Amino acid sequence: MLLASCGEAGEQPTSHQTSQFGYAVNSSLSTTNAASLRGVATEAGLLSARLYPGVYVQGPSGQMIPNTDLASAQVLPGINRQVIYTINPDAKYSDGQPVVCDDFLLAATAAQMPGTFKSQVPLAEQIERVDCVSGSNIATVVFKEDQGERWRYLFDQGTVLPAHAIAAEAGITLDALNTALHNKDSVALETVAQIWNDGYQLESFNPALQVSFGPYKIDSVGEFGEVKLIPNEFYSGDKAIEEEVTVWPKGSDLNAIATNGNLQIADVGAWESEAWVNRDDPLNPYDIKEEVGVLTEQLTLASAGVLYSPEARQAFAACVDQQAVAQASSRVSGIEVPAVGVHSVRHQNPVAQQLGDLPAQHLAVDINAASALAGQTIRIGYDGPDERKAAMVEAIRVSCEPAGITVVDASEGEVSLSDLSRTVVSEWGYEQSFEGTLDAVLRAVDPNREYGSANSLGSDPAATRQTEEELWEQVPSIPLAAQPRVFVIDRTVGNVVVNTDLSGIGWNMDRWSRSED
Repeated sequence: MLLASCGEAGEQPTSHQTSQFGYAVNSSLSTTNAASLRGVATEAGLLSARLYPGVYVQGPSGQMIPNTDLASAQVLPGINRQVIYTINPDAKYSDGQPVVCDDFLLAATAAQMPGTFKSQVPLAEQIERVDCVSGSNIATVVFKEDQGERWRYLFDQGTVLPAHAIAAEAGITLDALNTALHNKDSVALETVAQIWNDGYQLESFNPALQVSFGPYKIDSVGEFGEVKLIPNEFYSGDKAIEEEVTVWPKGSDLNAIATNGNLQIADVGAWESEAWVNRDDPLNPYDIKEEVGVLTEQLTLASAGVLYSPEARQAFAACVDQQAVAQASSRVSGIEVPAVGVHSVRHQNPVAQQLGDLPAQHLAVDINAASALAGQTIRIGYDGPDERKAAMVEAIRVSCEPAGITVVDASEGEVSLSDLSRTVVSEWGYEQSFEGTLDAVLRAVDPNREYGSANSLGSDPAATRQTEEELWEQVPSIPLAAQPRVFVIDRTVGNVVVNTDLSGIGWNMDRWSRSED
């Protein structure tokens, strides 16, 4: 979405001409629900990190920082690990209502019922049940036998949403919602799931639903898709410093915004392509930080249609040249990123170097193996427009062409994993297929959160190798390369700490402070 040009004399100023603190993200800002199929495909956590922060906030060095403004956690070891979450009694939503265990129950149940809620929280597969007396401040998560090693990555940013607001929108009581969630009653939850999935989309901003417990709340969504944040007066922690932050989506006219002094922080694809960043200008107010990020960019594959079978997905993976894809990404971003051949751990994790030849096997191109899919077309989408991702898809097209596989860039703007052809197993055990418009989605993921079959913390080579072998057998996704990150930061803004995970540089947005000098 491109911004209009500056208004002529006598016209009212557009929103990018009025004075404001601006933060531009490399996302379409489609939804604040980071657990929805749309949210995971469009990196919703970039916005929702300080609206709905997680029980643990991931710091810039990968450390998991307890967010006691929301809740504290106690682990009870055993065959069935239990985690008791005690919600801070002062934790309140921006409508003044308390955060309660029903919010955690809703988050877990929505994640466990992906067919009903259209959700994507793979680690929730390891949960056996959530104990919650409606309205109380204690939620106990009980894991399946020997599961839950990665429990700190559950209840992540943008995944714990206001159950009371969703219940009210659905016309039911919180008690009734609690019962339906405990029973996993797909019929009773049909309307709830629709609200959970659609009600947090920003194109139809609903202030009654978009109440937050973090340091900021959404005040409004503007004409260009920009989201205006203001402090949440009910936040239990330290008040946000900046009284207003406007978050600008991918495709905004950053040059116009910066020209008017309204762009302080930006997460961009490549600084060289931004006309408003001039390192040779002595009056240039910006510093540039270029990082090889911690996230892995991967192809999330369809589970129906041409890629229904593991054998078909294996054949497609065999023609994907990760080295060429990484080079394409590096060329556009200006940052040299490595190819990645592991799914379940971050690419810089030392255990990835202890897996022997397993990653190397899957970084190699095997045209003979790929030719089993000859004559087929693979449609790849991504959150666009995005020059770098387009170059990555083009590299895949070139490497798969000799195998007789046609790869098509099918990106048409914002994307959702619901665009994938998919097979869903019903609660009665039968398969149901849905035809989508895409066969793969190119997106950034955190390997620590992405796979329900991963049950180690990434420090055990044997366990990691077993997980990787299983994932390369089933091929739900194809890891490609590390995600490059480019941040442009106004020197007058303090307390900015670069972070390349799902929350991005805005992970501590409430501490940002603009000096008047």
